[in-house]
Amino acid sequence: MAGRFAPSPTGDLHLGNLRTALVAALLARTTGREFIIRMEDLDLVTASSDFEDRQIEDLAAIGVTTSRQIVRQSERFELYRQAISQLTDSGDAYPCYCSRREIRAEIEAAARAPHGNLPDGAYPGTCRDLTASQRAEREAEGRQPALRLRTSGETYVVNDLVAGRFVGGIDDVVLARSDGVPAYNLAVVVDDAAQGIDQVVRGDDLLSSTPRQMHLQHLLGLPTPEYAHVPLVLGEMGSRLAKRDGAITLRELLKRGETVNSVRDAIAQSIGCQPVKSDSDPFAEWSAHWSLARLSREPMYLSAFDLAVDS
Repeated sequence: MAGRFAPSPTGDLHLGNLRTALVAALLARTTGREFIIRMEDLDLVTASSDFEDRQIEDLAAIGVTTSRQIVRQSERFELYRQAISQLTDSGDAYPCYCSRREIRAEIEAAARAPHGNLPDGAYPGTCRDLTASQRAEREAEGRQPALRLRTSGETYVVNDLVAGRFVGGIDDVVLARSDGVPAYNLAVVVDDAAQGIDQVVRGDDLLSSTPRQMHLQHLLGLPTPEYAHVPLVLGEMGSRLAKRDGAITLRELLKRGETVNSVRDAIAQSIGCQPVKSDSDPFAEWSAHWSLARLSREPMYLSAFDLAVDS
């Protein structure tokens, strides 16, 4: 049994990321699980080893560490291709030749019609039933297809440990981009199963993607972990954290005069942990007393941290 935190190494982790990571590590520890850090570096253009190193350092600063060797998605393409082959052989995948502009137009048209429980921006299945000659025609035009999941309006219920009961439909999500790079929803399902992850803690902005992943788990014969989607930390205008919100990373806050301990303690208190003595092991002490019931089910605003985060 294991829990995990899986950031993308494309920049420094902000306070919301660090807060979710601490919840993930504590929930794993308090439920008798191993805790794993995985790097989701499928974006080969923007991901970097420098950001990976910085993220690991910042996580360690707040007490979040792993005993396992860190796995990187960029090193696991063969596993993803095996899963894609399985879905292709079973008829659960098809090539999609749509350009991004065409997809946007199709989505806008579909948004004006009822679409049940499908997530916002759901692909309407334009290429799902192309004939062999239609596919050949598009390939003759030089179009390189992405690969999409073939769905039939399935709906899944997520009994989330934080968000409660969530019902969501699934769409024909991308499995592999036109350049051959596997997509996030496929990779995360394969990785969680391969690493024995049975507890997933992440931001609640990813809750709507969970039915897609549950469907992929079903098709691939993989187990479904339990999920806990943590409310986001928001900027003062109620939006997701961004650079415009000022000092929102550990490194930026240190430059403004905060200490590692002050940032770590502010994050910990925001999830219901009590202050600890300076000479103790904070993570061990928090683990002895914390439970998920202490976590607020409401979003948190940046100003509530009482740190030097003014822009």
